[in-house]
Amino acid sequence: MQYIRSSVLAAFVSITGMAQAEVRVEGAVEYGLFASDYQDFQAGERVLTRSDQPIERREVIPAKLGSKFGMRYRLVGKTANDAPLTLLYLTPGVVTPQGTRHDKFVVVQELVPDAPEDVMAFEFTEPHEIVPGEWHFMVFQNDRKLLEQRFTVR
Repeated sequence: MQYIRSSVLAAFVSITGMAQAEVRVEGAVEYGLFASDYQDFQAGERVLTRSDQPIERREVIPAKLGSKFGMRYRLVGKTANDAPLTLLYLTPGVVTPQGTRHDKFVVVQELVPDAPEDVMAFEFTEPHEIVPGEWHFMVFQNDRKLLEQRFTVR
């Protein structure tokens, strides 16, 4: 019986020793509306921006084409073989021109160990995407919630 307990304990220590470093958010999370000098957005149009694009800290987002909102954050403990991030966008109900309703969008994003910052953002590029109400953004790794932010689109 003692041999079985020792074997189970050794296996447990071995498995937990192989566990990867825990990815976590470090420092302040920037959130709000990504600043842009471009004003006359057309449907389907996206403007290329730099990675250091300023973010105006706010929770109320204008309901118009070109509004890009979300979070920029720093993750530490990332390795190339870690589980990817799951970016969960809960919406007030985006309805496509085909009539399909989307109460959520899910994006799986591989970890990039050398990236100094990570971004979760949504940009209104089509008129049907502009849905007033609460938008709820969450970042998970496996079943661990790393961060979340709520926005009100009006």
